Amino acid sequence: MAEDLGPLGWALETAHLPALAAAMVHLTGDPTWLRPEWRPTYTPLSRGETGLPLEEQAKMRAAAKVAITDYLAGKRPMAQTPGPELVRQMMSFVAGAEIPDGYGEFLADELALDGHSSKEPNWGEGTRAAARRLHVLVVGAGMSGLLTALRLEQAGVSYEVVEKNADVGGTWLENSYPGCRVDSSNHIYSYSFEPNHFWPQHYSTQPVLLDYFRGVADRYDLKKKIRFDTVAEEMVWDETRGLWNIRVRTPTGSEQVEANAVVTAVGQLNRPRYPEIKGRERFAGPTFHSAEWRHDVDLSGKRVAVIGTGASAYQFVPEIAGKVASLTVFQRTPPWGFPVAHYHEDVPEGMNWLMEHVPFYDKWYRFWMFWMVTDGLLPMVTADPNWAGPPIAVSELNLGFRQMIASAIAVQAPGRPDLVEKVIPTYPIGGKRALLDNGVWMAALQRDNVELVTDPIAEITEVGIETADGKSREFDVIIYATGFHASRFLWPMKIKGRGGADLHETWAGDAKAYLGMTIPHFPNLFMIYGPNTNIVVNGSIIFFSECSVRYIIGCLKLLAETGMIAMEPRQDVFEAFNTRIDEGNRLMAWGAPQVTSWYKNETGRVSQNWPFALVDYWRATLAPDPNDFVLSRSAELVS
Repeated sequence: MAEDLGPLGWALETAHLPALAAAMVHLTGDPTWLRPEWRPTYTPLSRGETGLPLEEQAKMRAAAKVAITDYLAGKRPMAQTPGPELVRQMMSFVAGAEIPDGYGEFLADELALDGHSSKEPNWGEGTRAAARRLHVLVVGAGMSGLLTALRLEQAGVSYEVVEKNADVGGTWLENSYPGCRVDSSNHIYSYSFEPNHFWPQHYSTQPVLLDYFRGVADRYDLKKKIRFDTVAEEMVWDETRGLWNIRVRTPTGSEQVEANAVVTAVGQLNRPRYPEIKGRERFAGPTFHSAEWRHDVDLSGKRVAVIGTGASAYQFVPEIAGKVASLTVFQRTPPWGFPVAHYHEDVPEGMNWLMEHVPFYDKWYRFWMFWMVTDGLLPMVTADPNWAGPPIAVSELNLGFRQMIASAIAVQAPGRPDLVEKVIPTYPIGGKRALLDNGVWMAALQRDNVELVTDPIAEITEVGIETADGKSREFDVIIYATGFHASRFLWPMKIKGRGGADLHETWAGDAKAYLGMTIPHFPNLFMIYGPNTNIVVNGSIIFFSECSVRYIIGCLKLLAETGMIAMEPRQDVFEAFNTRIDEGNRLMAWGAPQVTSWYKNETGRVSQNWPFALVDYWRATLAPDPNDFVLSRSAELVS
């Protein structure tokens, strides 16, 4: 077929056809590209197969070839931007389903067909002039910190960034274990305003992601205001002056800096957690956490133990299994692994060509990916309050989803019912973080030199590990893949707010914030990726960061325009929000009482996850409502 289409064939063969049809509406101004016989019917968890008959696919590609050829030759000028009603039809066509009421404005903003988005700080000169009195300290230069710096730069607000590492990138700088890669497609795991038309793979590896964020920092000249190798250790609010006094540790010692506002962009998954196992310090050989991978330790021919089967183990175990003499994986609870056949595959060159050369194709392809993971899986992990079935599920839909994924896992280990029994979780799907797999995890576990152990670890000795069944195994290296102190938000920073309130004492192990960003008694302190802003099955965390930064910039705008020096959420607003969050999380698989995970903190409360639709967070963070806050001119509070 590629030969029949001539020079464009190699690219059109790779096209996501619904996105291509929408792009052709832009090129031609002709809405008949949305014809019913070309409307897709998607297969769940597939690569986006449309269900279109081959002859209809051929017709679409042939017609697109003519339109694209004429456009590139200058014979066809770009048609006018489609109106709102046609854009809505295009959305429903690409999605393969009618877009529900309430989503149109949200999705149109994400598409940004006119090149503008609500997430950009479009401030007038008066606001910019009033904001010149503000200075903001941003803590962290990872994905969210760079985004904050960029938006502050665009708004004209004075700022500086402190970063504990020697470079930008955050998690993509720190995590360098073998096989490290993103588990959201790069076409949505990237800034909405900064697409990359040349991702080498659908789910890129750590070095590629690091290069992307370094490139953004360079492109927008953000490093000029970043102080590297600098750690924010303590923050104290000065009520009289309306300033944060921040003690930072630099390579040459400690110093004090001042800021009207502080934005923390430190993430949740950056403080490695080691398990409390008897004798952990006794082991004589090399030990390290996967997030602090020791590249100086050669694993070739070694007897290696891996403790944990979470996200990092899922990625590095298949990478090292063929290099070591033996690999023993100690599993406490298995993860759910969603089958994604193209998880390690390259993006076809033709697809990259289309994104670069065909106007709006990249936007509609991203729209399709965004929509498919926005809220499509949310009903499948929502609990039915009247569910009377087994505790392995929380609803009829959840049980059906479980059976589909469990079957996909089981077929990967024919003749190994013992292994299948170990790797299929007994908790509801959605209860813990689901991972992506293209078969390499199950293949690794079936290697002759790999053993999966589910007996609890009783003790670590000088030479190895003893399990509760009394069996001892000797190892040369132990690798911990045991996650992070996710619920210890903003730890180990010391933060004292109004009246000397200590943030960590206030939280008492149960972090809460209004919209995940602000806390009563801590004026002008804004968090990104704060409590209850994590997502489980819907979307990319970059979406949440972009919404949060838009809101935080809006808060700074409010301070500038009102002349106030400080703002903090009202206590009743804060409490009402968290009550709603808790009620929502109790109705999700991850909030089920039979589920234990890092989504729940030491009190048993889900402090991590957003239980509602993405559109709800988008709408809630469009702009701050002044009535939600207590505003102050100095030490005196006014409303």
